[in-house]
Amino acid sequence: MSRLVSLFSAGLLLSTVTAQFPDCKNGPALLRSNAVCDTTKAPEVRAAAIIKAMTLQEKMNNTGNTAPGVSRLGLPPYEWWQEALHGVAGSPGVHFASKGDFSYATSFPTPILMGAAFDDALIEAVATVISTEARAFNNANRTGLDFWTPNINGFKDPRWGRGLETPGEDPFHLSSYVKNLLLGLQGGSDPKIKKIIATCKHYAAYDLENWSGNNRMRFNAIVSTQDLVEYYLPMFQQCARDSNVGSIMCSYNSVNGVPACADPYLLQTILREHWGWTKEQQYVTSDCDAVSNVAPPWHNYTKTNEQAVAVSLNAGTDLDCGSFYPKYLPGAYKQGLFNESTLDQALTRQYSGLVRLGYFDPPSATPYRSIAWSDVSTADAQKLTYTAAAEGIVLLKNNGLLPLQLDGKGKIASIAVVGDWANATKQMQGNYQGIAPYLHSPLYAAQKLGIKVTYANGPNQKSTTSSWPSLIDAAKNSDAILYIGGVDVGVEAEGMDRNHISWTTQQLAVLKQVSALGKPLVVVQMGDQLDSSPLLKDKNVNALLWGGYPGQSGGDAIIDIITGKVAPAGRLPVTQYPGSYVDAVAMTDMSLRPSNSNPGRTYKWYNDSVLPFGHGLHYTNFTVSLANTTQAKTMSIESVKADCSAAYPDLCPFGDFTISVENTGKVASDYVAMLFVAGEHGPAPYPNKELIGYARFHNVKPGASQTSQISVTLGSIGRVDKDGNRVLYAGKYQFLLDVPSKVALSFELTGEDRVLDKWPANPYK
Repeated sequence: MSRLVSLFSAGLLLSTVTAQFPDCKNGPALLRSNAVCDTTKAPEVRAAAIIKAMTLQEKMNNTGNTAPGVSRLGLPPYEWWQEALHGVAGSPGVHFASKGDFSYATSFPTPILMGAAFDDALIEAVATVISTEARAFNNANRTGLDFWTPNINGFKDPRWGRGLETPGEDPFHLSSYVKNLLLGLQGGSDPKIKKIIATCKHYAAYDLENWSGNNRMRFNAIVSTQDLVEYYLPMFQQCARDSNVGSIMCSYNSVNGVPACADPYLLQTILREHWGWTKEQQYVTSDCDAVSNVAPPWHNYTKTNEQAVAVSLNAGTDLDCGSFYPKYLPGAYKQGLFNESTLDQALTRQYSGLVRLGYFDPPSATPYRSIAWSDVSTADAQKLTYTAAAEGIVLLKNNGLLPLQLDGKGKIASIAVVGDWANATKQMQGNYQGIAPYLHSPLYAAQKLGIKVTYANGPNQKSTTSSWPSLIDAAKNSDAILYIGGVDVGVEAEGMDRNHISWTTQQLAVLKQVSALGKPLVVVQMGDQLDSSPLLKDKNVNALLWGGYPGQSGGDAIIDIITGKVAPAGRLPVTQYPGSYVDAVAMTDMSLRPSNSNPGRTYKWYNDSVLPFGHGLHYTNFTVSLANTTQAKTMSIESVKADCSAAYPDLCPFGDFTISVENTGKVASDYVAMLFVAGEHGPAPYPNKELIGYARFHNVKPGASQTSQISVTLGSIGRVDKDGNRVLYAGKYQFLLDVPSKVALSFELTGEDRVLDKWPANPYK
C-alpha cells in the first residue's frame, strides 16, 4: 500500500488521531439538531445532512485519510486507514499499547496459507475474531472502524512480492474466500449495523511491485477485455455486486492507459453501474499516494496536480489516502475542474459508511460498543489461529517417514532442528502484521517434545556462503533432521518482486550435505513457493512440507503435523513453477493464455508445473465418488435457465453435486475435495480445467465416510468471450473431481448459446 507502510507496521510511525464518537446527546447544538443524529432516517440522508452543514473548505479538509473533522459541528477527527489482513495490524489508525491491555492482537497465518485450507467456514470464523478484536480496540479509542483489507488480487505470477497477502491464484477460490471473509468482517450479509467496514483491494489488474525497471507507481497494465473479466475482476464483482463490501481501493497502476484511480470506466461504468454498487453509497479510496501518481513524474496522465485531483474525484475516487486532495482541491475548484456536488457525493459515500457502523448512534443502539479487552486473544481465538495454520500446511512429498515417531526410546531419540526458519518468530507473520501475544517458533515447539533437540541456524535467500559447519555438526549428531528454510519476508515484500523462484545455490549446497548423511530428513519450505524439483528428486529427502507464513502458532502446527498429532490436508492454492519460468515470461505480460512469448499462467493455461494447483498429500488413503443429483446427462440451455428469477443470470443454479469421501487408511484426517469443469466449448484456446467448487471434510475417521453437496451456478460453467460477455455455451462438459482427477462425469448442453452477463463497452474511449 503506502511506501511508508513498513514503518507503520514496525511501530516506528504512529498517527496522533484516535477514534472518537460524535455525541448526539451532549455535543454541540449544531450536531444535536442535525439530521445525522436522527436514527429514523436512512444512512445516506443522515450522512448528507452532516455534509450539508460543512463549509466548502471544511469539506475539502476532510478528503484525506487523516481527516481533522469539524469541531464546531461536533465531528471528531477520524483516521480512515486501518489494516487487518490477518489480524489487527500496525497502521496509522491502529495504536498498540506498550504493555498490558491492547498491547497485542491475535495474529493468524497470512492469507496464502489460510487459502490452502480451502475451508470457507474457517475463513468466516477467522474474520469474526479479527472484527471483534478491531471493535475492542475501537471502543478503547485505539483504532477507527474502516479497515483496508483484504488484498484480493489473483496471485498469477510467482515473483509477485505481495502474493503472500492473497488466498491464491484461482478467481473462483478468491471469490469464495472473500465472500466468507466479508461475512465475518462486516457482521453478516446485510447487518443493520456493520461490525467494521472492509475494503477490497487493489482494483484492478495489480500484481507487480518493482520488476526490471517497471515500478507499480507508473506501470501501465495492458489487459484484454477477456482476461480482465475472466481473471482480474471476478473477486471484485463478488465484493461489490454480491457481498456489498463497504469500500474498494483503486490501485497504483494504470489499466490500458488510464490510472485506476482516475478511470471512470472502472469506477463508474463497471463498479457502480454494471455491478450496482450504489445501494449503500459505498466509497472508493485510493491506494496511498495513488492520486498524486496520476500527475508527473509517475503516470503523467495530467499535467498539473490540480488536474490530477479533479480527474480522480470526477472518476469516482472518493477518498485520498494521502494529502493531495486537501492540498490541491481548493486550486482545482477555483479553476472550475470539479463541481461542489461531486465533492458532496464523495463525502456522503464516506460518511454513509460511518452511519452504518453506528458511529452517530448511542452506545445502547450499537451491538458492538460493549466489546472490550477481555474479548481480545481469547482461548478460542488462540485455538483458531493454530487450526488455521494446521489446516493450511501442505504435505508435498512423503516416502513413508511421516508421521515421525519421536518417543525418545527408539531409533529417533534426538533431532536436529536447523535452517534459517527453524527459530522463526516474526518471520512467521509475513507482512501487514500486528503485535502477537506470542510467537511459537518450530524450535520452541520441538523443544516441548521431550527428546533431545539441537538447533543451528542456516542459509537464507540472502546468504553468500554454503559453509554452515554448526548446522552440519548438529545434523551429524542427531538421529533425524528437520530442515526449515525457504523464502524470507525480506526477499518478497511490498515494493519488491522476486527475480528468482528457486532455492539458492547456498541453500541447496547445505541441503545436499545434510541429505548425504542418509538420516531421516524432513524439509519444511517456508514463505511462498520455490521450485522443489531438487528436493522431490533427492531420495534422501524423505518428506517435504510447505508451511507458508503460519502466524503466532505456526511452530506448534508444523511440529504437530510432522509428529502426527495432526494429519495434513492442505492443498496448494497456487501452481508451483520451475525456476526457469522467470526467464519464459515477463512480469509485465498480463495475458493468461499461452503465446510465443508466454507459456501460460496458472493451472488453467500452464502445463509444466513442478507441483500443480491443488496438490496435497495425506497420512491415509481416501476413495471419492461424485454424483450429479439434479440434472440429466443431456439438457437444453433453455431448460436449465427456465425456472431462475435471480437478478443476475450467472447466479442461477445449474445443479447440485454430491461428493462422498471414505477414509480407507488407518489415520483420521481432513480431506479437501475440489470440483473442476473442462471441455471444448466457448472461445478457443480452451483452459485445461476450471475450479467451480470445493469442500473440506473434517476428521474423517478410518473406515468412515462423509458426504457434502456442492451447488454449481451457471456462471461457474459459463465462459468469457473476447468482448467480455459471460456466455453459457452448448457443448460437452466434463466435471472432474480432485487433483489429480479421480472421477469424471460427462454432461452435454444443447440449444442456442445464452449470454449470462453482457459486458459494458468503455464509453470513454
